[in-house]
Amino acid sequence: MTDRYAVIGHPVAHSKSPWIHAEFARATRQDIEYRRIEAPLDGFARAVDEFRAAGGCGANVTLPFKAQAFRYCGDNVSARARAAQAVNTLIFGNREVHGENTDGAGLLRDLTLNLGRRIAGSRILLMGAGGAAQGVLGPLLAAGPQRLVIANRTAEKARALAGRCGAAAGVGYEALAGAQFDLLINATSAGLEGGAPALPAGVFAPGALGYDMVYGRDTPFLAMARAAGAQACDGTGMLVEQAAESFLLWRGVRPDTAPVIAALRQR
Repeated sequence: MTDRYAVIGHPVAHSKSPWIHAEFARATRQDIEYRRIEAPLDGFARAVDEFRAAGGCGANVTLPFKAQAFRYCGDNVSARARAAQAVNTLIFGNREVHGENTDGAGLLRDLTLNLGRRIAGSRILLMGAGGAAQGVLGPLLAAGPQRLVIANRTAEKARALAGRCGAAAGVGYEALAGAQFDLLINATSAGLEGGAPALPAGVFAPGALGYDMVYGRDTPFLAMARAAGAQACDGTGMLVEQAAESFLLWRGVRPDTAPVIAALRQR
């Protein structure tokens, strides 16, 4: 019998996850079906319950439901999901649902394996203090950077997140004047709105990488990185790698991501 999975979000029609997981299944010869479920903003739990009752085996969770998914799972969440206070992968058991967060692992695999970046000993700037930043902060810190600074339009939010997670500092963008970083990660939604974080000049160190977690578009932040002489990369690789982590959790096999990333960039 074909095992059924889904991505739950609002909106979700744009999601590439069904295509990605179909490619994984074809390459690994797994018999699965994967679809989109658009849940009402006040109907996430009901959508999960209905999918489970209909025989679903697991689900990915995207915006704006990752925090709700964390609460839905109660105490049955992984350490990395608890650190992020967010769940993006649900694994359905007979009586309970286990919550995982694969965003940080996906980002690290893209940075280190696909882009050849060394995290240990590097100076990292993480922009944003919302759910996207929280989802990747723990794994980034665990990789051993020399320094990790969180910057946000509201400095208080950056300081609160830094204090909770052990980052070097949380600041507003104006406080970055005179600092340089080897890896600058945009975890804000500014690129979706045609904007970029208000970074001062000189923050890109020689040989730096500017990485935008938004995928499938050339954002103003990426243009800023290139103008500063830095390498620039969007979040397509992270999208595929976090999906591969979910696939591994569900199916016990890790798919080869390189051909899927290459094909997705051409779509």
